[in-house]
Amino acid sequence: MLNNKICQLLNIQYPIIQGGMAWVATAELASAVSNAGGLGIIGAGHMPPDALRNEIQKTKALTQKPFGVNIMLMSPFVKEVIQVVIDERVPVITTGAGNPGEYIPAFKEIGSKVIPVVASVALAKRLERTGVDAIIAEGTESGGHVGTVTTMALVPQIVDAVKLPVIAAGGIADARGMMAAFALGAQGVQIGTRFVVSEECIAHQNYKAAVLKAKERSTVVTGMSTGHPVRVLANKLTREYEEAEKHGATPEELDKMGAGKLKAAAREGDIEHGSIMIGQIAGMMDEIKPVAKIIEDIIADIPKVMNGIQQNI
Repeated sequence: MLNNKICQLLNIQYPIIQGGMAWVATAELASAVSNAGGLGIIGAGHMPPDALRNEIQKTKALTQKPFGVNIMLMSPFVKEVIQVVIDERVPVITTGAGNPGEYIPAFKEIGSKVIPVVASVALAKRLERTGVDAIIAEGTESGGHVGTVTTMALVPQIVDAVKLPVIAAGGIADARGMMAAFALGAQGVQIGTRFVVSEECIAHQNYKAAVLKAKERSTVVTGMSTGHPVRVLANKLTREYEEAEKHGATPEELDKMGAGKLKAAAREGDIEHGSIMIGQIAGMMDEIKPVAKIIEDIIADIPKVMNGIQQNI
């Protein structure tokens, strides 16, 4: 994929970016994806700065390839986390849950590529003016914090609205999804859920088992009233949360209910009262594979997908 703009921009072999999933996308997963030819991303989430610095340094020890950090702009440690990323001269920075505009000059000063995750055309256009290098257009099929527009509808609209390379995210797990994204005008894909059920991902086995058991309608979106909706697998926590939301709980009360629940599921294995953030594509997951095999299979299946398209035209 020598002519692919995302590969050239990020100096990677394949235009496959791993989603920066908090508590799940650690040095182990990020380095495995980078070593396999994609771009591994450490999910900073609400990590304290020292913990993030440790993950970055561990990643540097595990791979000589480019990697990135996803910064959640709603983190209580966002200023400190940004300083760590600058100090460590992280090559690629993706951002979520906000507008990174004020931090872009500092990122550019150290030569980092900046790629925000967006869920609307308006935000994509606004961020293009700030000097970002590409846009991740994330549809509501994704796991974790989501917008309301589907990948199929969002990606071509953002492609038409900006002059930057666009990376499609949401509902992509194999060569079919990748080629569909390219047909919509994207030049790369971001994949999260598929990498959760990889051998290198350190998520608790209960978490992975819940993903493998999931069907196409197993996820729900909670927190619409807070302005920060999240897609997760339905469980006791989501039912309690939805009841509280229905009976008028305040955003502060709902935030308190969700605090620490992702860690409880991803690290401690509590899949009933923890928050299992995962995309709708979970219904396609049926086995745990090494990261290298996941990427190898995607690339190897592209000719078969292309042949199928040609037969149907």
